[in-house]
Amino acid sequence: MNYLACCEEAARAGGARLLEWRGRFQAREKGPADLVTEADLASQDAVRDVILRQFPDHQILAEEGLHDARLEAGACWVIDPLDGTTNYVHGFPCYAVSVALVAEGKIECGCVYDPLAEACYTAQAGNGAHLNGDPLQVSGVRQLSEALMAASFAAYVDPEGPEIGNFTRVLLASQAVRRLGSAALNLCHVAAGQFDGFWATDTKLWDVAAGFLIVQEAGGVVTPFDGETPVIQRPHFISAATPELERELRGVLDPPSAAE
Repeated sequence: MNYLACCEEAARAGGARLLEWRGRFQAREKGPADLVTEADLASQDAVRDVILRQFPDHQILAEEGLHDARLEAGACWVIDPLDGTTNYVHGFPCYAVSVALVAEGKIECGCVYDPLAEACYTAQAGNGAHLNGDPLQVSGVRQLSEALMAASFAAYVDPEGPEIGNFTRVLLASQAVRRLGSAALNLCHVAAGQFDGFWATDTKLWDVAAGFLIVQEAGGVVTPFDGETPVIQRPHFISAATPELERELRGVLDPPSAAE
């Protein structure tokens, strides 16, 4: 069974729905939330239909209302039908559909599809990562001072919390830090060698499951913030091109609290 082909077909189907719905409202128009929710659901329905047509007995864990699937049992598809919602609303070209297959607690394959750029990032465990069929490779940067970094924050950032301090410390220690608003695409940019590292303390598994595998199959590392809890259970993580960069970045960052 070609699970990766299903991943890609499903992600592309979701992306097509997002582009269709994007034309139905103007950026920043008053009250587009309902339309965006409909676009999100339309994308999710398209992804789900592709998967269940081929694998009707599989479970689905998705952002929009499908949260009851068990990752540790059998095959479970993990879906984010629109990663980068705020970007999508504003017409900023940085959003994607993310689809991954988790089997018995391990990510087996994944696809992140950027419909505007027609960029299709894919990976299968043990078979490398690709962008539109071309192999991906992380940058190999080992030192934070040479690194272009990315970060993801929560929708609300506590002025007294660790996020601002982390951002400032990494900003001063690295070449630069970017916050693009799509965790899935941030991970893909690490895999492609465009970012050298990325950290996040407020993501859900559907945001990042496919991206985790894409980074790892491109030669990079993804480690849990606390060093213990598997990222598939609590996706607060550090991703880097090399173990050396991951260790240096970890030394700069304050971890999130256990409650986060």
